[in-house]
Amino acid sequence: MMARRWRILRALLIAALALLLIAFCTGWYLLAGSRARLDGTRAAAGLSAPVSIGRDALGTVTFDGRSRADISYALGYVHAQERFFEMDLMRRMPAGELSALVGPAALKVDLNHRRHRLRAVAEAAYAQLPPAQKHALDRYRDGVNAGLADLRVRPWEYLLLGSQPQPWRSEDSVLVVASMYLDLNSDGRNERELRIAEMRAALPASLVDFLLSPDPDWEAPLSGRLSRSPVIPAAGVFDLRQFPPSTQPVALAAALAPALDAPRPGSNSFAVSSALTNTGAAMLANDMHLGLRVPNIWFRTRLRYPDASAPNGQREVNGVSLPGTPAMIVGSNGQIAWGFTNSYGDWQDWVRVTRDPVDPTRYKVPDGWANIETHDEHIQVKGQPDTVLKVEDTRWGPIMGKDTDGTPLALAWIGGRPHGYNIELLQLERTSDVDGALALAPTLGMPPQNLLVADSAGHIGWTIAGNSIPLREGIDPLLPSDWSKPGSGWQGWATPAHYPRIENPADGRLWTANNRTVDGAALALLGNGGHDLGARAQQIRDDLHGLASFTPGNLLDIQLDNRAVFLTRWQRLLQSTLADSTDPSLQQLRQLTASWRGRAAIDSVDYRLVRAFRTQVSEAALAPFAARVKQHYPDFSWPGENSAEAAVWAMIRQQPAQLLDPKYSDWHALLVAAAKQVASELGQLPGGLAARTWGERNRTDIKHPLSPALPHWLARYVDMPDQPLPGDNNMPRVAAPGFGASERLDVSPGHEADGVLDMPGGQSDNPLSPYFGAGHADWVEGRPTSLLPDTTEHTLTLMPAGS
Repeated sequence: MMARRWRILRALLIAALALLLIAFCTGWYLLAGSRARLDGTRAAAGLSAPVSIGRDALGTVTFDGRSRADISYALGYVHAQERFFEMDLMRRMPAGELSALVGPAALKVDLNHRRHRLRAVAEAAYAQLPPAQKHALDRYRDGVNAGLADLRVRPWEYLLLGSQPQPWRSEDSVLVVASMYLDLNSDGRNERELRIAEMRAALPASLVDFLLSPDPDWEAPLSGRLSRSPVIPAAGVFDLRQFPPSTQPVALAAALAPALDAPRPGSNSFAVSSALTNTGAAMLANDMHLGLRVPNIWFRTRLRYPDASAPNGQREVNGVSLPGTPAMIVGSNGQIAWGFTNSYGDWQDWVRVTRDPVDPTRYKVPDGWANIETHDEHIQVKGQPDTVLKVEDTRWGPIMGKDTDGTPLALAWIGGRPHGYNIELLQLERTSDVDGALALAPTLGMPPQNLLVADSAGHIGWTIAGNSIPLREGIDPLLPSDWSKPGSGWQGWATPAHYPRIENPADGRLWTANNRTVDGAALALLGNGGHDLGARAQQIRDDLHGLASFTPGNLLDIQLDNRAVFLTRWQRLLQSTLADSTDPSLQQLRQLTASWRGRAAIDSVDYRLVRAFRTQVSEAALAPFAARVKQHYPDFSWPGENSAEAAVWAMIRQQPAQLLDPKYSDWHALLVAAAKQVASELGQLPGGLAARTWGERNRTDIKHPLSPALPHWLARYVDMPDQPLPGDNNMPRVAAPGFGASERLDVSPGHEADGVLDMPGGQSDNPLSPYFGAGHADWVEGRPTSLLPDTTEHTLTLMPAGS
């Protein structure tokens, strides 16, 4: 009997192992089948001539063709083979179509985005493009669909989701641009200005002005004066001693998070003229700060095709492309190098909508009454019935909120206008000098960005790129306004003559880091959509002035600068606060921060503790004001993209009694309480305060979009290794979990062989691809990777069909 049972058990075990082996082999076969083709020859309908597609060890793709149209086709083919799933997400996200693919988990995102009806906007934008641009998008579309069809197995993500990928359409490339509008324009919700309106409705105007003050201590504009120092309101204006102490610290801390420099899309870019190089050419650096994922948003690319305007008649462009579009985003063409940073101008306004009291389907406009357009948007949800969203649209934009008095608000947003989309960016590939690039900038259909350009003749320049800068009349751009009055609201678009520009500054240096760049009329034109505090830009500026001659390696060193200049005054404040303390935990805190290394290094304990002290002090100082606003508006949070550093530091230094939370006897008591909070929260973790390194908190956390839905043991095969990272906000090396430099480019046009291009996350989304995670380790360690491709390891040739 025992022998028989053993035989049965052994048979079952063998059968189970066989099933596991079959499942493993099937999974491997399917995963391997969705890898991109790397070698051989493939027929391609519509090509006018062969296109060679070469790859080096990092997966950098070199496209050699005889026309840009053929290159666009081949680019689409390769993008689809390596990145189709991510391209699909980038078209679905702005269109509000994610739920159809991944289910109800994405419904909230879809509801937010569908209000803008961006697919309709994209269709209208494509319809109005010039024929040449339509043709470029059509050729790219054809290449994408050919690349997708040429995979032996559909991309592995669709196998996991049980879905079929849908063909690419030309307007989908416009939607990819729309996804960048959302990412760079506060998700198209403009909550910042709603929060400012709530503050102004609940607090005195002079107090709000003080709390939202820019900080002249950290500003580093390219031109113009520094802002005025913040002015503390007198006790007669507002006095916290008349109110009870603030409570609900957890809720207030969450509401105050945006005030403490939370990670947000941005970038660094800087340039030096030929007076500061030894090549006779200027030099440019660019690192764009975005949410990071596997694979990276950008794609390492080199293009080669005939161009009569190029040196020797052959155009070569090196840099990164954006899968989903046929354009090179940043790079160098041998004559110019260019890079972008988010301008944080004001590209959204709330419009008060006055409904007709007799007929609420009408609303007041300058010439009388207009009908509200109603759209029933059907959002497909995988596994569930459609969700129907009713969208009410005005001539200014969709109704998306309410003013503090309950008046409906429509959102005017440049990303919701077909005017803001085109692929004129392709022309930068063929531009020969700084002057030409700056002249092209006002025509580019993209979110308005700081454009920095360096050329091979040694010139450098800055302007705003983007064709949609609204001309405002008769409104306060930071508060909801009535546009029904004649001549109010947006009265057209800025012309090239309106655009500020700087060329060849006397000191040969330019820099932008999402900070305020100009003042006066130029600032009034661009507006303030939440400029960065400026500490990062100031540190870059000072780094640039610290050298008299530069190489690409010197520019990379600046990009990797993790010195904590910004927190130095906070370290001194912590030391002076605890100088007389006899509390053992506070004495340890003072001891651990006394020797100030001043770097956001992964092994730095002092940096993490000082940073935590600043956070606690800021929360304690701002909490009573947030509490007053939340009494009227329970969902209030601090206006996003608006550091409160200037107000907090002014209160600490001047110690106004009328602005102190009554729970504290004086400002010193607030500082001590903040220090105790740090010692308590971090000291109770394993190893105590001495074990709290910055690297423990600041990790890479770069994951595949589907990783959260996978078991942990499986997710680690599609994610990047979770590693400690140096860097932080308010310094050139920006780094936070899942956020940071999406590339680091350092190049002198005409000298690309010396250039640097680092990139996280790799080229391919397939874990079996040799290019999955390629180059990621160099990005983590800050090791320079060559801009130019290395030796070609694989070559695929696309041939015209029938040739």
